[in-house]
Parts: sequence; structure tokens; C-alpha cells
Amino acid sequence: MYKLINLSLLVIFFAFLQACSNSGKKAGDTDGFVYDEKIEKEFQEKLILVEDGGTVEFPEGKFLFKKDLSMEGKKNVTIKGAGAGKTVLSFLGQTEGAEGINITNCQNVTIEQFTIQDAKGDNLKLKGCDGVIIRHMNSTWTTGADTSNGNYGYYPVECKNVLMEHCEVSYCADAGVYVGQSTNVIVRHCYAHHNVAGIEIENCINSDVYKNKAENNAGGILVFDLPKLFQGNGRNAKIWDNDCLNNNFKNFGKPGSIVASIPPGSGLIIMATDSVDVFNNRIINNKTVGISTISYHLTGKPINDTTYGPYCTAIYIHDNKFDRSGLSLTEKVPDLSTDLGKLLTATFKGAVDILVDGSSDPKIRDKNGQLPEGKRICVRNNGKVTFGNLNAWKASGIKDIMNYKDDDITKFDCSYTGIRGNNTDPASAK
Repeated sequence: MYKLINLSLLVIFFAFLQACSNSGKKAGDTDGFVYDEKIEKEFQEKLILVEDGGTVEFPEGKFLFKKDLSMEGKKNVTIKGAGAGKTVLSFLGQTEGAEGINITNCQNVTIEQFTIQDAKGDNLKLKGCDGVIIRHMNSTWTTGADTSNGNYGYYPVECKNVLMEHCEVSYCADAGVYVGQSTNVIVRHCYAHHNVAGIEIENCINSDVYKNKAENNAGGILVFDLPKLFQGNGRNAKIWDNDCLNNNFKNFGKPGSIVASIPPGSGLIIMATDSVDVFNNRIINNKTVGISTISYHLTGKPINDTTYGPYCTAIYIHDNKFDRSGLSLTEKVPDLSTDLGKLLTATFKGAVDILVDGSSDPKIRDKNGQLPEGKRICVRNNGKVTFGNLNAWKASGIKDIMNYKDDDITKFDCSYTGIRGNNTDPASAK
């Protein structure tokens, strides 16, 4: 009997702990939403029956879905609502499917003017499409910042000719605006807030990211190249005229994910990619690091991909504005919740505006760790900034980095002119 009582108490105790752990997640917005199985079927039938060149219209209203919606193999189709604040599709409590809306193998598809929220996985996913326009949309999780939220608000992957504009996104457990393994990409006039990462360009070729606002995320804008993906060797991106503001939000990424290692307080991060031009951005009130250029090795994760290049080459950071004057003394304390944040804080005793980890490919660097012309990291005309170089090429471990770091920005005084991105002219960009 004594053992039985103890076991019962133990069960109650763990149930209490589980209840406490779940109590932190908001219930999600159900106010005014209607679930009707007939309506759910009608929405899906519209996507199945629409003919090439046709338009699928979602009416005004708040609609709750238990199943995902999908469309495949269509050409020249527009999917539109009555407005992002008028047509709202909620997948809260979804029981079937991983995404809210899943679009595959389509040509010239436009998605516009409605809200998607609370999908079990990604709110909007497009895969294998050529010609994608996503505009005047909203994507969010009304459950707030929670690790169990879906990873991506907008997720075009393995696509060509992608335009995303005038979209808002929030509370993604990975990246709000994510474009991955795609070619010829434009992201402009988007507002990403309260995500782990605001905007992420990953393993893409030819990208322009401009006139966006990334605010109150853990990391504002990411340009990453990762191993073991369908399209490798991401390259040729222009990132300009963006506002990376107050990206000091908590990192609620899923444990073990790449973004879980992002230190809160990161304005813009370039990792393991080639040919990136970063200019005329406003990097304001990010408490840990303004712009960082790092190798994949700094994540501490294995590569297991013999075709992958883990280093940054041909990076040009110039004519950006940095300012932390809007932070209080306590707010200026760099991140101590992630290993990378702890490393930067311990190494430089405070935040830095521009960081390079100093890693370089041993196959092409000289005896001083310098890369040849055309491969160097260049930093110029950013005003009076704090700068840090980890000189990781010299180090055999974290303890060594403490010995080799420096703040000599003059070694990076060079420039590039041939990074074209997706060929948008910044002078005339709308």
C-alpha cells in the first residue's frame, strides 16, 4: 500500500509538472472562427478544380480547418482572399497534414490577400514551383512564442523566380520569411517580428533582399548555406536598405536546430556562403552583434557532406549604419543564453557592431590566414564601429580563440563590384 501511494503521488506530481509546462503556451485565437466540414471541403475542391489560368477566391470570414489545403501541378493560378485582415484561415487544432497550405510543382502561382495562422507545421509551403508571387499576406501563430509552433511562416523551397513582398510574419519557431534552395529570389517590403529568425535566405542563388523590416526577432536577417541539402553552394546575394531593429527577442527555436544557436541580439548573420553584398542597412539597437560573418564550424555541428564549403568568401559589408544608443545599460548586456553569445561576450567583453570569425579555407589561404583577391571579406565605410575578429583559423579550440582574437579592421579594407544578386538596380528599386 505504501508503494502504491508513493506511485500515485509520483503520477500526480508529474501530471502537475506537465500542466505547468503547458501553461506557458497561449491557447490561440478562436474568437469568431467557424468550423464547418462542408466549407473545408469547398476550399479544397476549389484548389483541385481550378483550371490553368484561373483564380481561386477565398471569401471574407474566419475559417477553422482540421486538414491542410493543397494544390499541385497547376499553371498561372491566383489564390486570393478579401484582404489579410478580412480572410483568415486558422489551422489551430489541425489533425491532418503538416502544413496549412501546401503547393507543389506549379508554374506561375500567386498567393495574396489573406491570413494563415496556427498550422501544425509551416503555414504556407511551396515546393518545386517556377514563378512564385506571395504578397499582401499575414502569417502568424496566435499561441505566442512557443517552441512547438511551426517553423516557417512562408516556405518556398526548391523553387525558381520567387517574389515575396508586403507580407507580415510573426511567432515562427525558425524563420518567418524563409526562402530555401531556390534561384532568382526577391524579398522586399516585408515585416518580420517576434520570430526566432526574421528573414532567412538559405542555399539560394541570386537573391535580392531590400526595404524590409526585421524587428524584435532573436536574429534579424540570415544568409546561410547549410550542408546536405538538395541545392548547395548558395551564393550571389544583395542585402540593402533594410531595418534590423531591436532583434533582442528570446530564442525559442527547437533544440538542436541551427537557429537555436542564434544569440538573441543579432542583427544580421552571414554563414558559410559566397558573394554577399550588405550595404545601406540600418542595424539599430541589437544588443549582441550587428553584422556577423561566420563559418559553419562555429555552430559545432558535424558536416558529413564532402561537397560542402563551410566558409564565407567574397563578402562585402559597407555603408551601413550602426547604433545602440536606444538601449538602456541593462538592455545592452549581450546574450548569455546561447554558447555563441557567451563566447562573444567573454571574448570582447561586450557587444560588437561587426564580427568576423576569421575562419578561412586552408586550401586557399596564405600563411597569415588571408584569402586571395576575389575571395576576401571586405569591410568599409560603416562609420565608427566596434569590430571583432576571432581569428579562428589559428585556433584549435574555444580556449585558443581567447588568445588570438583582435579588433584590427584594417586587414579587411577592400571592396567588390561584381555581386549582382538578382539584378535589381538599388537606385531604382521600388
